[in-house]
Amino acid sequence: MKTLPRFLCHSISMGYAVALFCLCSCQDSNLPDLPVQPPVEETEDLADAYHDKIRTQPYPKADNDIYLNPTPLIVPQAMKTGACVQFALSRSTDFNTPESLLSAPQKWCMFNPHHKLEAGIWYWRFRPTSADGSSQGEWSETYSFCVKDETPVFITPAFSDFYTNAPRRYPRLFCFLDPYLDEARRNITAHPEYRPLLSRAQAAMTADYSAINPNERAEELKTHLRSLYDAYHLTLKFDYQQRMLQLLKQLLASPVSDRLLFASNFGATDIALCYALLYDQLQKEMTPAERTSAEELMLRVLRYYYPQQIGAEENHIFNNHFWQQNLRVLFECAFLLYDNPTYAAEVTPMMEYYYELWTARAPASGFNRDGVWHNGSGYFSTNVKTLYYMPMLFSYVSRRDFLQHPWYQNAGQATSYTFPPQSKSSGFGDGSEKDNEPNRLRAAFADFLARELNDPYAGWYASSCRPAVESDLEMRLYRLCTPRSYDASLPADARKMVWYKDAGEVVMHSNLAQTTEDVNLSFRSSTFGSGSHTTSSQNAFNLLYKGKEVYRSSGYYLNFSDAHNLMSYRHTRAHNTILVNGIGQPYSTKGYGNVMRAFEGKHITYCLGDASKAYSGISDDPMWIDAFDKAGIKQTPEYGFGTTPLSKYRRHILMLHPEGIVLVYDELEASQPVSYDWLLHSPSQLFLNPELLMVSHANKEAGFTAVTQLFCNSPVKMSLTDRFVVPPTALPDPAYPNQWHMTARIEGQSKTRILAFIQMNAEGAPTHIIRRNGNRMTIGNWMIEAQLDAAQPSSLTVSHTTLPVVFSYGNSSPATNGKPIQRVQPGSSLLYDEINGEYSVLEQTDRLPASTRAGYSF
Repeated sequence: MKTLPRFLCHSISMGYAVALFCLCSCQDSNLPDLPVQPPVEETEDLADAYHDKIRTQPYPKADNDIYLNPTPLIVPQAMKTGACVQFALSRSTDFNTPESLLSAPQKWCMFNPHHKLEAGIWYWRFRPTSADGSSQGEWSETYSFCVKDETPVFITPAFSDFYTNAPRRYPRLFCFLDPYLDEARRNITAHPEYRPLLSRAQAAMTADYSAINPNERAEELKTHLRSLYDAYHLTLKFDYQQRMLQLLKQLLASPVSDRLLFASNFGATDIALCYALLYDQLQKEMTPAERTSAEELMLRVLRYYYPQQIGAEENHIFNNHFWQQNLRVLFECAFLLYDNPTYAAEVTPMMEYYYELWTARAPASGFNRDGVWHNGSGYFSTNVKTLYYMPMLFSYVSRRDFLQHPWYQNAGQATSYTFPPQSKSSGFGDGSEKDNEPNRLRAAFADFLARELNDPYAGWYASSCRPAVESDLEMRLYRLCTPRSYDASLPADARKMVWYKDAGEVVMHSNLAQTTEDVNLSFRSSTFGSGSHTTSSQNAFNLLYKGKEVYRSSGYYLNFSDAHNLMSYRHTRAHNTILVNGIGQPYSTKGYGNVMRAFEGKHITYCLGDASKAYSGISDDPMWIDAFDKAGIKQTPEYGFGTTPLSKYRRHILMLHPEGIVLVYDELEASQPVSYDWLLHSPSQLFLNPELLMVSHANKEAGFTAVTQLFCNSPVKMSLTDRFVVPPTALPDPAYPNQWHMTARIEGQSKTRILAFIQMNAEGAPTHIIRRNGNRMTIGNWMIEAQLDAAQPSSLTVSHTTLPVVFSYGNSSPATNGKPIQRVQPGSSLLYDEINGEYSVLEQTDRLPASTRAGYSF
């Protein structure tokens, strides 16, 4: 067996052995499909969760479909019993074949092979060792996983490559811009962002930090220092350098107690970043004592956090603050000190850990290739600085393109579809409701993707948001140095729908290119579940028209876990989905959903979500238990928490083009009679017509009307309120007006079916009258037949009076123009529509997603 030094990993040629699986026919976010499954009618066969918040079993195992080739090997922190862990990887269970690898002992709980693994079955194991590797414990059991031909390949270089090529000079934090600096300096005065650069620097020149310990204002100071850093880096003006030196002396003259430094993790890295920027830029100006003081401050932060993080961060599904800022700043501190003879032996392993951690778990948890932010679109912007900086630095130094990761390849399109220009976000999660149009960080990130990847969606997006791009501060130095040359046109083949399979979202548009005409529907049913910055919104949808909310998740994100957040923002009652006996989904990865199917044609786009496991009890996460206690809320049915007898919740959503009509067909079943609450929320005033089961409203400012009508064989009682269960503020505040909440309640039923029609019309345009004859309904030129008798097998058929278009869900084979379309699988979803310029058939059955935990097998 080959023993690999820590800094060394060679490419090895190995043979092929892999089983081929049937692929689902669909259009999605350019990711390979998992095996097509038969319809999942018995929901108890589904997993109790797909991701653990904290890993409890080694990854990957035979029941884990890997996301990338090569895959990281991860050992739960609780299973690390020695000072270090050693990994073995092989094609053989004896670990004695030529390609077998034996890692060096390492303190952390992960191993990255750093080379492509040939298709077939691989085996791995681990054992505890002493710190120097001189003594070893027993090997663990042997685990296996399968590498498939279709698994996306993303190979990162070994840390030895990064270490060998890393700069030994200062400034180095933005060394990836060095090739462009000379030309940028020659042409800087003509750049449109030159004057804003000077303006920000001038504000930093005059900011007064003399009256208080500047370390206590590090959040503000880091912004001023970054403005000075950028201005000096480009202009080399002496005044900027001297102001930075003055601020350094002020910082060093003020004590930094542990109580101040470690009051919060953002606070610590804010302070560390201030010192890092100054240390990087003022090497020749600092005295030896000043240099040592800055080094010791950065080391204090590294020494405090690094021991806590090794083993923990590789096993946490997604630690928000760490990935937003702390990882980046800690790496920057190590990057500044790794070649210092005094600290090299201590700091280099820290730098290696953060490098390997990024390789194993970034971006977006490591288990998301979609380009969308699995943890909620509202918190994407807080991650942008790190998402830009880390791959740029790693790519430049290691001479391998980290932006080839599938997540980055899909990010331009995902940004365009989930948060279009001149529109509100259609996404989910904390803070997603706040901005009326894309903010400058999101726009600047699109500009970055356009420059680096020539991504056409990103180019169109950035060009559509040019003022926002040019107001961004965080990537201004990059833009001033990097030539801008990319296509500003939306791709001609831009699709009406994208399925984000890993994150569990679908986005549909009637006219992405023209926000003022666009119907934009987003749907979430995610295996990442609920909690952290996500919400309990499985099988929920948001709907925008002309870039404005029609129906959207309700409430205001003012606090991560106050009573309003827990009861009227994060809770399922705040989203366009359902409650069962008044109970919603827990704040847990166990409260998950899944998008089972999705496809598009020219006239019909479709998806199916399954949230049958989402109503799985109460939250057992200590973080949420503590939050409930502090808010004085109990996880009982009285507050909307608890177990339910729900056994099936499958939601079908269709958008009919070009009208943008939306259909929602729900299959609801429980093991005993329950009450089902079908929910709809809007910031605009709603009006009810209980006899017709209709809710309507008009947005005069945006110039449109919206009408939703329900059809159900069970008795339905509709109610309406503009009050929150818990208001956002103690006293009414005009900044947070009441919103409108409609509930359609079906009581005393174990099974029911609901069909909803949603129409949006420009102001003055007529609304279609829906005509019903039993299970058959017509709306304009569309004919819909939905099985609303819950005693019968579910089915839904949609066809057109003048076009040979048909959608069918169920067991029977549909027909168009008198010709039958043969269904291959009973219970499938089938579409006959114009696809890529030709009429053809798409048929899908359920797609079960990849699991990152043990104990679930396809």
